[in-house]
Order: sequence, then structure tokens, then C-alpha cells
Amino acid sequence: MTIIVIARIIDISTFLHPPMMNVCLKCGSYHVDKIIAPSGPYAICPECGYKHPFLQLPLFVISGASGTGKTAILHQLLGRVSEFVLLESDILWRPEFNTPENRYREFFETWLRMCKNISQSGRPVMIFGAGLGVPENIEPCIERRYFGKLHYLALVCEEDELRKRLLKRPEWRNCNDEGFIKAQIDFNRWFKENRNGEDPRIELLDTTHAAVEETAKDIITWSKSLYTSNK
Repeated sequence: MTIIVIARIIDISTFLHPPMMNVCLKCGSYHVDKIIAPSGPYAICPECGYKHPFLQLPLFVISGASGTGKTAILHQLLGRVSEFVLLESDILWRPEFNTPENRYREFFETWLRMCKNISQSGRPVMIFGAGLGVPENIEPCIERRYFGKLHYLALVCEEDELRKRLLKRPEWRNCNDEGFIKAQIDFNRWFKENRNGEDPRIELLDTTHAAVEETAKDIITWSKSLYTSNK
């Protein structure tokens, strides 16, 4: 009996961007604050100077107050978008991340580190989350340096509609508290008032009268257009 062995050819380029980027491949030192050289791009080890080649892809942030449609739209997009890795930021939330005194810094650093490593597979991340849409929460983070452009899009809606949506939620979500509703209305208003910031700019998408399917298509068009222009 003749046994035929079929060897699978492995593209060695897959090993050029190992997932544990904060560990130097040469000296083994751990550094979040590597020096970025755009010419590679390279992440340069502060200890030994090793130039770690990596993919500096853009990051797409879909934000908005609770009730504007983030979760519903994310589920609508799942399975329909192959160019991006879609993630929901709430899945990693833990009580120890609840540090408003430093703008929840460790939570956002954790997510940026996660997105940085995921994007080394060759696809940029599109992440859905409320606080991620506030540039002041993200731009100062140490892990921010590993991305190219950050594209911010905030879902907004009319205040009366936002209140109705929150009150319709199941009781276990505790969204009928007047203090919570007011906070979300204020956050929704904040996006509308800060949309014209110079850099980075926050794009708005009004979901008041739009079907989930329509908004999902708009996000696909927006993200693909920006990603194509960045290549």
C-alpha cells in the first residue's frame, strides 16, 4: 500500500506578526510603550532596539448612548461583514474597571491591547461601545500608538425617542431609573454638541426613524469607504 503524504505549505509571513506584541522577540522585555517607527511600521524595543514589524491598521469605533441601537446593529452586521472583526466592548467589563476618576483608563487600555493584537491577523477591528466614542478616553492611552487612524462614529437619536427605548427595556436591565435615563440623554446630547471637533472628528448617524437594517448598511458604507481610502 502506497501512502501519500500531503504537506501543507505554511506561509512564514504569518509568523512575522506574533500576537504577544508587547514582549520583545529579541531580549524578552515587556514594554507597552514601544517607540513607533512609521517607516516599517516597527515597534522598537526601548531596551535593545529590536525593530518589531507589525500591522498598524485603523480602528473603527461605533459609539453612542444606551438606547441608540449599538447592540442591535452589531447583531445585524454579524456574518455580513468580512473586512472587519466586530466586537462588543461590554463583554470584558468587570467591577474593577469602574474607575471614573481616571476615565476608566485600564478598561480602555485593555481593549486597545486586545484590538491591536487581533488586527495583526490582517483585518481591522470595528468595536462597539459607549465610552470608546469619547476621544479623550482613547487618544491619551499608551496602546493608542499601535493604530493608524481612529475613526469615530456615534449613533444618536431624538431625546423623546431615546427615553421611550430605554423604558421599553426589560426590568432586569435597570434602564427605567430616571437618573440613568437623564445620563444617557445628556451623553446623547454631548455627541451632538461635539461632532464638529477638529481632530479626531466624530461622525454622527441618527437612528431615530431609521430601521436597524438601514443603519447597518450605512455603517458598512462608511467603514468600507474609509478603510479603502486608508490603504
